[in-house]
Amino acid sequence: MQRRSLIKTASVVALTALSLHGTVAAQSQAYPNRLIRIVVPYAAGGPVDVVARVIGERLESYFQQRVLVDNRAGGNAAIGTEFVARSMPDGYTLLMGAPAHTANPSLMKLSFDTAKDFIPISNIIEQPMVIAVHPSMQSKNLRELIEELRANPDKYNFGTSGAGGPQHLMGELFKSATSTRIVHIPYKGAAPAAQALLAGETQVSFGTPTNTMPLVRAGKLRALAVSAPNRSQFAPDVPTLVELGIPGVNYFSWTGLFAPSGTPTDVVVKLHEGIKRALAEPETADKLIKAGMQPVGNSPQEFARFIELDIARSAKIVKDTGLTPQ
Repeated sequence: MQRRSLIKTASVVALTALSLHGTVAAQSQAYPNRLIRIVVPYAAGGPVDVVARVIGERLESYFQQRVLVDNRAGGNAAIGTEFVARSMPDGYTLLMGAPAHTANPSLMKLSFDTAKDFIPISNIIEQPMVIAVHPSMQSKNLRELIEELRANPDKYNFGTSGAGGPQHLMGELFKSATSTRIVHIPYKGAAPAAQALLAGETQVSFGTPTNTMPLVRAGKLRALAVSAPNRSQFAPDVPTLVELGIPGVNYFSWTGLFAPSGTPTDVVVKLHEGIKRALAEPETADKLIKAGMQPVGNSPQEFARFIELDIARSAKIVKDTGLTPQ
């Protein structure tokens, strides 16, 4: 009697598993058939938000399903990132990540595993960093800025979109390379950090072309250098750090799309195809380029390798610059 009961139970479990497998397979084949949510773990208005909205609009057209950009700022991007990590891996909740995604494991205790809990889909854009100053600063070029900072340690501030983000890591690399001391002030996104800079709360900026160059063109900031080996198309008149005698600080920001681990492979493929198709459209590429972003659109495999290397690179920066984990 007990043997029959065990056989019956095993049969029910097996049939249930087959049913669930069939349901998941059917759902992924029909993907997408409802709203897709792209979580941006930053405030609206920053570079990551811009990418999510440009790409979201094109995916909406491509898939003929609504794409919602959901801003969940806070916790140095960890709040929105955790929300996605804990979401159903069905392709309907995605993460638009940036460098804090790979730096956070070295800076704080996380309730999720950055390397294991996400599937990289595609690195969408990359950007060099622009070193700029508020007009209240006396410095007219990078050499003068370094002298001014060395003469006044900890007097000036630089604001960022949060600890461990590209602005922060670039700032720490710059401080280390130039033997200067500037106080880091984190904000809840690149847009509030830019507002603080314009208000004079902070005086030095390590920002992306998206946020920096419009303010430079408007005469509200002075751009002194870019962190690229060659001059950037987004700031052709601004010298590189290499030109100015500071090699080895070629730091780039990036923004890419992720899905929770366990998302079906065919769903990942469809999402990647959607991104490739979007970036192949001249209108979409032009929007990103005009915003100071270089389209990338690499494969899930290439992006996964990049993320692996960037986690290691961020850990080295944290160690070499003496950043204290939070």
